[in-house]
Amino acid sequence: MGSRKAAGGRGGKWKRRIKIATAVALVALIGWGYGYFRFCLSRPEGMGPAGPAVPRELFAGRWTDRKVVMLGIGDSITAGFGVPPEQAYFRRLLANPPDEFEGMNGITLSAVLPGIESRNLSESGSTSLRHEKVIAGLDKFPPDVLGVVVMTTGGNDIIHDYGRGTPREGAMYGATLSQAVPWIEAFQKRLDRMVAALEDRFPGGCHIFLANIYDPTDGSGDADSAVPAPLRLLGAEGLPDWPDAMEVHRRYNEAIAACARRHASVHLVDIHSAFLGHGIHCRKFWRSTYRRDDPYFWYLTILEDPNPRGQDAIRRLFLLEMAAVLRGGAKGDE
Repeated sequence: MGSRKAAGGRGGKWKRRIKIATAVALVALIGWGYGYFRFCLSRPEGMGPAGPAVPRELFAGRWTDRKVVMLGIGDSITAGFGVPPEQAYFRRLLANPPDEFEGMNGITLSAVLPGIESRNLSESGSTSLRHEKVIAGLDKFPPDVLGVVVMTTGGNDIIHDYGRGTPREGAMYGATLSQAVPWIEAFQKRLDRMVAALEDRFPGGCHIFLANIYDPTDGSGDADSAVPAPLRLLGAEGLPDWPDAMEVHRRYNEAIAACARRHASVHLVDIHSAFLGHGIHCRKFWRSTYRRDDPYFWYLTILEDPNPRGQDAIRRLFLLEMAAVLRGGAKGDE
């Protein structure tokens, strides 16, 4: 009797231990699943304004009474791919959308450049090779016109063709650095030719606001992880691994910055720094790029293009650089 009771007691303890262990494991699994979803799968876009504040006093008076033509040159970022037309940064530079954020109404180029006209010549999917041809096709503007050019170029040179073919100039995804160096050097020379051509088309002077290239991987270069493992198991495909991606990207941005240093008419708009922490790792608080004040995703699902909040941020970055250059009566504005 005593031994059976003892055995029964020991069996009961083991059952309780198994139940407790099962419960702990279940809680841990739920916690892990929640954490994985929140910090690895979830990429919420957030709400409200994005990017730096734009002081209203910068837009309190006219910058110039000259005729101004603003051109949009570049890829799908400037074309506004994937967002409502009124929320694209090019349109928002000129006019406030109906649902404008509080504090931004009236902060537009139309308010300070009353003689402004605009032409958006950007094309979704285009590369710098195409952008040079677009500029070459422009007629000269009258000498009383001041040119203001906004340009996003080079991003598609890097990302195309997503590793689906052999890397080449204008579609170098997957290239080794040694393969890419001649193409990077050609890109730098192409930028110089584009600047010279724009200056020629605007004999009355021009200012070229040239954006650098953002990084949806938040500095990690792991575009191949943009599709999480669980979705891969369900058949979703990610981009191929690219070991030299970050160095190629860095050198392209160096070429853009160097172009701005070489030409007085070119002004760098640093969207790369502003977008770090708003890419595929935006929820990972342990990363150095984490943005505690706005830990949200500024891209569309396809990663190449900004969502409406990203477009808002780009609009603000351009406006701040334009105010710094044009408001003070820079050379060519008189």
